[in-house]
Amino acid sequence: MLPKVPTPIPWQLALQGKRQASRRVRVGVLALQGDFLEHRQVLEALGAEVVEVRLPQDLHGVEGLIIPGGESTTIARLLDALDMRAPLVQRIREGMPTWGTCAGMILLAKRLREDRPIPLGVMDIVVARNAFGRQVDSFEADLAIEGLEGGPFRAVFIRAPVLLWAGPEVRILARLPDGTPVAARQGSLLATAFHPELTADLRLHQWFLDMVSAQGKG
Repeated sequence: MLPKVPTPIPWQLALQGKRQASRRVRVGVLALQGDFLEHRQVLEALGAEVVEVRLPQDLHGVEGLIIPGGESTTIARLLDALDMRAPLVQRIREGMPTWGTCAGMILLAKRLREDRPIPLGVMDIVVARNAFGRQVDSFEADLAIEGLEGGPFRAVFIRAPVLLWAGPEVRILARLPDGTPVAARQGSLLATAFHPELTADLRLHQWFLDMVSAQGKG
């Protein structure tokens, strides 16, 4: 069972106030499987309007999207069963800011080391699934994330993937102490191998909301 989202501490409440003072963006969370509820709770704590995306029409009016952690094979199978793959890829290629966390990073990839699932193929990265072993091999690590203010980010890794290769337009944002890349950005696409929704640190979600807001102003 995944841990609950902890109660925000004062400096996180300050972030919440900052968010509420800026434009309220409408963000979708792909809600087919996995820990979409935890993302929703964090986004709402930061003042965003959140839509649970379960059908193609739910993408209408959404300014950004989070693809959560979970079972990447199950999520991919449901995307196809619900005819969501094509409209989702279209919105992403049109520039909708999209953040994949753990299984979400797997789904954003152009190619996987494994044969399954078939990813969306929108981000120029090659990813290996379950690169750190089984759930009992889960761990936490403090990461220095490029562009994220306020010090290291305590990251939770659960059956996490890793980036094996990144194209020239992809910027690696964070690595483990052994050099393994675990966070990257390509334009409006953000991918993290870990679960930021399972910590009390709201900075990455705030960062993504700022990306969405900036895109809307473009």
